[in-house]
Amino acid sequence: MNNNVTLLPEEEIVLRHGKVKALMKCQGIDFALIADNATIYYLTGRVYAGFVGLYADENIPVQYFVRRPVGLTGEGLTYIRKPEDIPALLLTDKIESVGLEFDCQAYSSCLRLMKVFAGKNPVNVSGVIRKVRSVKTAFELGLLRRSGIIHTNVYERIPSLYQDGMTDLEFQIEIERESRLKGCLGQFRISGGSMELFMANILVGDNADNPTPYDFAMGGAGQDPSLPVGANGTVLKPGVSVMVDCNGNYTGYMTDMTRVFSIGKLTDLAYKAHECSIHICRVLEEQGKPGIEAKELYNKAVEIAEASGLSDYFMGHKQKAGFVGHGIGIEINEGPVLAPRSKDVLESGNVIAIEPKFVIPGVGAVGIENSYVVSEDGLVRLTHAPEEIICL
Repeated sequence: MNNNVTLLPEEEIVLRHGKVKALMKCQGIDFALIADNATIYYLTGRVYAGFVGLYADENIPVQYFVRRPVGLTGEGLTYIRKPEDIPALLLTDKIESVGLEFDCQAYSSCLRLMKVFAGKNPVNVSGVIRKVRSVKTAFELGLLRRSGIIHTNVYERIPSLYQDGMTDLEFQIEIERESRLKGCLGQFRISGGSMELFMANILVGDNADNPTPYDFAMGGAGQDPSLPVGANGTVLKPGVSVMVDCNGNYTGYMTDMTRVFSIGKLTDLAYKAHECSIHICRVLEEQGKPGIEAKELYNKAVEIAEASGLSDYFMGHKQKAGFVGHGIGIEINEGPVLAPRSKDVLESGNVIAIEPKFVIPGVGAVGIENSYVVSEDGLVRLTHAPEEIICL
């Protein structure tokens, strides 16, 4: 096993650190102390317990403050017992403002770090990190493409995993098993504590119309009130849709993809809504270029659904989601967000999932989700499984 604290190629390390430092400098943040697992992974290529310390000054090297695991080595690494050990290791005369991750750290942790850096101006660095991570490097795009290829291969195997009489949970387990055997890491990393999900969300029939407390495009009652989302034991039977939204984390970077299957024939309304979803994706693929406001893509999707007479079913029926797409990468809910009040503007190198979905009472959920890279020519798809409703 490689025990070096950084596992990324040197040129990638320099690029990522440089992006963060440049934006810190623009926002007047002299020093940032990063503790969030996802961002530590972004900055080093591994997860460890501790901190990454970055000065806005490009001439001052990055420092790695590690608590666990033991045995890591590398330039700039220091083992610490507690955050109070850190100031003695810094060039404090170069620091007037300290960037802390107020958006993703516990309140008690933030208070402790503010006390550690008493006399320095505490600033929320979460927006800097979100912005930098939303624009992927060529190296990151390579990992996402790999995830997309494997993800697609797994979805192409789904029809062969079905057996008559299955419940949604039994079907989900077979899909998850196939995915794990193909190398899925199993982790659905989500920013913030208000959303939870296991490896996949399989929705059969009217369970898709069960509202959930989480901000996902689709719901489901789940198996237990402790995780009220997804499969609930519904038997797969003729006339219902089977929506599969399964984890695509094969490289530490996640693709997101949804496809729909059926048991027998569905209603004409269900097929109409599904075709509308595909049409929305085609339109947004053309329009999703650098410089367009994310809310414009959301508004276009809503406009198409309305023109098709499908507004009542769009992005939910009993309870509607307030977005039609989201950024993806190390976490499943990165920027930009395609929502009506989003202030995000698309940039080349953004990676987004677009999921215009519908819930048809008595049938279930229909519609697709694809992952895309934003390019000068529009959105480039990463997930290529067949998009039509496939009868099992």
